[in-house]
Amino acid sequence: MKLSTEMQAFSDRLGHGFSRPELLVRALTHPSMSSPNRDNNQRLEFLGDRVLGLVMAEALFTADRGATEGVLAPRFNALVRKEACAEVAQQIDLGAVLKLGRSETKSGGRRKMALLGDAMEAVIAAVYLDAGYDAARDVVLALWRDRIDGVEEVAQDAKTALQEWAQARGEQPPRYIEVAREGPDHSPVFTIEVRLQSGATEQARAGSKRQAEQSAAKALLEKVSK
Repeated sequence: MKLSTEMQAFSDRLGHGFSRPELLVRALTHPSMSSPNRDNNQRLEFLGDRVLGLVMAEALFTADRGATEGVLAPRFNALVRKEACAEVAQQIDLGAVLKLGRSETKSGGRRKMALLGDAMEAVIAAVYLDAGYDAARDVVLALWRDRIDGVEEVAQDAKTALQEWAQARGEQPPRYIEVAREGPDHSPVFTIEVRLQSGATEQARAGSKRQAEQSAAKALLEKVSK
């Protein structure tokens, strides 16, 4: 099997040449394109998630031998969460070669965080099956290098920090309220308000509730800490 020009260009961006190119094609085939005669990337996604997890756990364990489990865990979560996978997928323009059904294509599937994150995990599995763990590790470490270097800052959880700030002052945990949801179903934008028992509030908007909550918590923490 020979890869198309677009697929070969993606393989180059990925940094791995496939001896079994059908693995890459399967990794980039969304279930909306599946049929009795076509494999999709769901099984590869399952495997890739575990390969990514092992690579990141090993990298963090080796990089900071004095870090406790409590320090390593949030760093690990920041590196393997779906948003991080989707951002890496965007970095190498995975969406351009993702094979989608007509309905997913029309609904903006090439830009959906969940689809991109799932496909990125599937691609990692494809590299692993094609050339083994060392090859998969090399690809992951190259693509995640900047995130690994800055993981301490990324891993800081604003919601946890705000809750700890409130509890240290005898307040109840912060409350998060969905103020608004705008945009189409496939690409919503959420406005979240966070409120402290003292009455202090902040709002933030983002494409996911989680990110909006984190941004609102960060903004409020900065306000009350001044």
